[in-house]
Amino acid sequence: MKKIAITGLGVVSPSGIDKRKFWANVKNGRSAIETITRFDSSQYASHIAGHVHELDAYSNVSSRLLKKIDVFSHMALVASELALSDAAITMKDENLHRTGIFMGNAIGGWLYGETELRDLYIEGREGVSPFMASAWFPAAPQGQISIHYGIKGYSKTIVADRASSLMAIAYGAKNLGRDKNDFILAGGMEAPVTPFALLCCNTSGQLTTNNASPETAYKPFDKDRDGYAIAEGAGVVILEQPKRVKARNAKVYANIIGFGTTTDGYDRIDPAPDGCELARAITIALKDADLAPEQIDYICSDGSATQLGDRTETLAIKKVFEAQASKIPVSAPKSVYGNMLGASGAVDVITTILAMENGIVPPTINYQTPDPDCDLDYCPNEAQTKEINNALIISRGRGGINAVLVLQKA
Repeated sequence: MKKIAITGLGVVSPSGIDKRKFWANVKNGRSAIETITRFDSSQYASHIAGHVHELDAYSNVSSRLLKKIDVFSHMALVASELALSDAAITMKDENLHRTGIFMGNAIGGWLYGETELRDLYIEGREGVSPFMASAWFPAAPQGQISIHYGIKGYSKTIVADRASSLMAIAYGAKNLGRDKNDFILAGGMEAPVTPFALLCCNTSGQLTTNNASPETAYKPFDKDRDGYAIAEGAGVVILEQPKRVKARNAKVYANIIGFGTTTDGYDRIDPAPDGCELARAITIALKDADLAPEQIDYICSDGSATQLGDRTETLAIKKVFEAQASKIPVSAPKSVYGNMLGASGAVDVITTILAMENGIVPPTINYQTPDPDCDLDYCPNEAQTKEINNALIISRGRGGINAVLVLQKA
């Protein structure tokens, strides 16, 4: 894979919107999971989540536009602006026909959709907003970003469950490698903390039901794990070719150097119990990056906190890294802020970049009881100081979707 630079970061998360605040909370393992109080969630099996606070304080979106879009598009616009500012890119100076947008999410914008469907049944078709048609569907954030900045280049929206945004970033990088764009905004967004979206997530059977203790409920790789806590948020990165980076003397956080993806073909929800296809995706990514397994310094895991998910992820890592597996820190920083579903991969990329920049492996919090089937170094409860030159990021979607990205420190 041709090396592609990441030059800007924009994060909107329950752990903070400013990247410094976000990193401080993640590094110190301050849980952002709390009881859902926006609506009566008491009848749901799982009714805890990571909420984004203070979005309006960072927003450049007009009140008029907010009436026409769902909150997942709002978060995407804020994250995009933060990423562009971080990369020191002024859009009026760019060739907008050579600028692309690659975004991913899993479920679309359901708060807007639910509200309008309720009005349809109460008031009839006259009560439904005409913007319903464009507000909820998964490509809406891509469209809103395009309209906001006037972007006209080659762009795509990826829907692949929890693997969506990691795939979007990888495909964006491959697009730049083919010289179809000058630079790309890539990432993902998700807003699942709504009555219907929460119901859909609950039916998967993969959410934690430890509602009495929200802050300690999401416990990847712990023996007593019972699923993940959902979260809302967005992560956007700026992707650029090395020649463009050099021309504008831009700061480079990290380079994307490899990607691999496979599917299990086993079950509509659960991963295959042997972990073989995830192991193959890791192997493909390493080969694409031209790295040997022993050159990986850190693995940012999918960390679903389901019994089967964590066991098979551990198994896949051991298949590829063999004796080296126990020496590589493997953590699930999303245990701090929650699982953002389709946006989780993008936020994991940002977290990993900040880990590289600071020489610190973020912790997997709430790890108390070791599981003999999950016996790697999960960086339990406290961050570790470590130089990270090469890192692996794993995202897995329901139905056996595996995506693996390799980052190299600039």
